Amino acid sequence: MSALLMDLRRNRLMMSYLIVGGLILLILVAGGVLSDRFLTWRNVTNVLQQLIVLGLVSLGQTFVVLMGGIDLAIGSLVSAVTVFLANFLDWRPDLVWLAVPLALATAAAVGAVNGVLTVVLRVHPLIVTLGMSSVIFGGTLMYRKEPGGSIPRALEDIAYRNVGGLPVSAIVLVVVFAAAGLWLQRTRAGRNIYFVGGDAEAARLNGLAVGRITVMAYALSGLCAGIAGLFLTARTGVGDPRIGAALTLQSITPVVVGGTILAGGRGGVFGTFLGVLLVTMLNSLLNFVGVSSYYQWIIQGVIIIVAVGFHTVRRK
Repeated sequence: MSALLMDLRRNRLMMSYLIVGGLILLILVAGGVLSDRFLTWRNVTNVLQQLIVLGLVSLGQTFVVLMGGIDLAIGSLVSAVTVFLANFLDWRPDLVWLAVPLALATAAAVGAVNGVLTVVLRVHPLIVTLGMSSVIFGGTLMYRKEPGGSIPRALEDIAYRNVGGLPVSAIVLVVVFAAAGLWLQRTRAGRNIYFVGGDAEAARLNGLAVGRITVMAYALSGLCAGIAGLFLTARTGVGDPRIGAALTLQSITPVVVGGTILAGGRGGVFGTFLGVLLVTMLNSLLNFVGVSSYYQWIIQGVIIIVAVGFHTVRRK
C-alpha cells in the first residue's frame, strides 16, 4: 500500500512537471513568433540574471509550505536587508566581510523568530508572518523612507559577472537548488520536513521534534530572503524599503505551480525551480509584447487560483 501511495505521489508530481515544462516550451515558441529578439542570447542572459531573486525567495517559501506553513514576511525582509546593506556599506565600504554575514544571520534569526512564535503561541503562521511583515516594513520605513545608500563596486559584480557566457547568479541558483533538493531527499532533517507537513500530530507521536523542525524551516526561509536581498542590492546598488513588496505573492506562485501542496507534505524544489523559470519567462514575454505590469499582476493571481484548484481537484 505504501509503495502504491509513493507511486501515485510521484505520478502527480511528474504530471505537474510535464505541464509546467510544456508551458515553458509554449512560451518559447510564442516569444519566437512574436519577437525576433526574444530568443536572442542577450535576452536569454537577461532572463537568467532575473532568476536569482525570485528563485531564492521561492525556495525559502518551499521549505515552509512543505512543512504546512506559509511565510508572508519574505518581501519585507528582503527590503530590510537591502536597506541595511546599502546604508552600512555607504558608511563603511571596507567592511563587506562583516556586513554580508551579519545581514544573512539576522535574516535567518528573524525567520527563526517566526517559527518560534508559531510554535509557542500556536497561532496560524499566516497571522504570525503577516504581523512580522508589518513590523519589519514599518521599522525599515522609519529608518529610510526613500531608496538610498551605496555599495562597493566589488559587490555589484556578483549580480552581473559571467562565467563562460553564463551569469554567475544563475549558476549559484542552480547549485543552491540542487543542494536543497539533495538535502530534502537524502538527509533525516530534510525528510522530517515532509513528515511534519504530511501530519504534524503523527510526526509528534513518532518522536519527532515538531517545534524544532518548524523553527528550522522558517529560519531557512529567512536565510533565503537574506541572500535574495544581497543579490537585489548588488543589482540595484541602493537600499529600497519597498523593493521587496511584490516578492511575497511572487514567491508563492512558483511553489504552487511547481506542484507543492499548500497543505504540506507533498512537492519539492525541482517543481519550484520550473515554476520560477516559467514565471520569469512569462513576465519577459509580456514585457516584450507591451503588456502593462498591472495586467501581469492579474495574470499571476489567476495562475495561483488555477494551480491551487487544479491540485485540489487532482487530490480529490
